[in-house]
Amino acid sequence: MKLEKATQPTFYFIGVTTSKSSIMKLFPLWAEALGLHDVVIKGIDIDIHEDPEVYRNVVQFLKDDELSLGALVTTHKIDLYNAAKNLFDELDPYAELFGELSCISKRDGKLIGHAKDHISSGLSMQSFIPDDFWEEYSGEAFIMGAGGSAIAIASNLLEKNNGENVPSKLHVTNRSQPRLASMERIMKSIRDDIPIDYNLATESTSNDLVMENVKPYSLIVNATGLGKDRPGSPLTNNADFPVGSLVWELNYRGDLLFMQQANSQRDTKNLHVEDGWIYFIHGWTQVISEVFNLTIDSEIFNNLEKIATEFNTVKK
Repeated sequence: MKLEKATQPTFYFIGVTTSKSSIMKLFPLWAEALGLHDVVIKGIDIDIHEDPEVYRNVVQFLKDDELSLGALVTTHKIDLYNAAKNLFDELDPYAELFGELSCISKRDGKLIGHAKDHISSGLSMQSFIPDDFWEEYSGEAFIMGAGGSAIAIASNLLEKNNGENVPSKLHVTNRSQPRLASMERIMKSIRDDIPIDYNLATESTSNDLVMENVKPYSLIVNATGLGKDRPGSPLTNNADFPVGSLVWELNYRGDLLFMQQANSQRDTKNLHVEDGWIYFIHGWTQVISEVFNLTIDSEIFNNLEKIATEFNTVKK
């Protein structure tokens, strides 16, 4: 990781393998469409669960460098928040509630941290979860992973303004107990009348066992990151998906083994399998809107989605 003073307006992508992301070639197309003609994007790669001082150095660099305008953060959302939260002049309510941040912006000389996953995951689920799905089928949600995306998804599913149209139960698994404990504390502050089971799952077989007890017509989510920056799946090839369920692979690139496993049972189990492409677009457009102080209405969003889809088709 080498941080160099920006010589023109620069937007950063803080991740693990940023050069492999479509955004590095897609952002210039979006920037042109949005009138951000002189803005460039640069990646900052950080190892997973890096030393806190590394995260602090990155945030301090962004704070001090005049032409460094902001950043989208992935993978490191919780670790970066824990290491560098006191370097921010402001944190939005979701960042403080969830203890994570996915967006860094500047406004009026202040460095601001935001948690945008709550918004982008909610918009993404609206695109593929049928209206009144939970009331009609009384299904459950099984979320593998307890990081920022998992917390955002769970909080969306259980929002009180959803009324009775919520999963009848949540199952959450993660490889480390501290993340599960942190998620449990957060979820109790959001809603406490829906049962949530938190399970330590150090092996894929543990996730298989949890899924065996998930009802038909449920939502199954891979929020572990496996299949993107790290190969593999949180499930084994023997995993049995619940009939009629919605299966959401948050990744859109990588080996996507979890998605392959779901697709192998799609017809026999009547599954709807969704990848992370729309989530990717919502995630980036929410952050771009914040960093550049832009209003991205439905017409602009549809145009950006069209550009992204055409780019992805050509790339393939």
